[in-house]
Amino acid sequence: MKIRVSIAEQALTLRDDDGRVLRRYPVSTAALGAGERSGSYQTPRGRHIVRAKIGAGMPVGAVFKARRWTGEICTAEAYAAQPERDWILSRILWLSGLEPGRNRLGQVDTMRRYIYLHGTPDQIELGHPGSHGCVRMRNSDIIELFDLVPCGTPVEIVEHEPA
Repeated sequence: MKIRVSIAEQALTLRDDDGRVLRRYPVSTAALGAGERSGSYQTPRGRHIVRAKIGAGMPVGAVFKARRWTGEICTAEAYAAQPERDWILSRILWLSGLEPGRNRLGQVDTMRRYIYLHGTPDQIELGHPGSHGCVRMRNSDIIELFDLVPCGTPVEIVEHEPA
């Protein structure tokens, strides 16, 4: 299986090894666009893999901080009280870059930047940029994707689809 995130389309596509589309999900990438530098709050481009899967068996809406469950569940009321919080919910697929100098090592290391595919509150509209660098997904979608892909799954993040 392979994952492709299109920044232009604000979509994530899961394909099988023969290239057939298995799933397509709306996402939200970085509000500040594409970029690889540490501290940029941008979504890194290029080839990555799913390095770690975090949150198996956690409830829908489980809130994570520093990759640990806080014990909280994000409800409509919790979100309304803290709408500016960077909510990381339900499951985390932690990405690691594969291209030294582009998205791996030094000031461009995707894993050291803590770039994830993760759930977000249901009240956040997807389909347009809005994250702090990660790829936000609906909770039901990230849970489904989490269950479908193993660690090591290739992830390609592209700014524009080829013509």
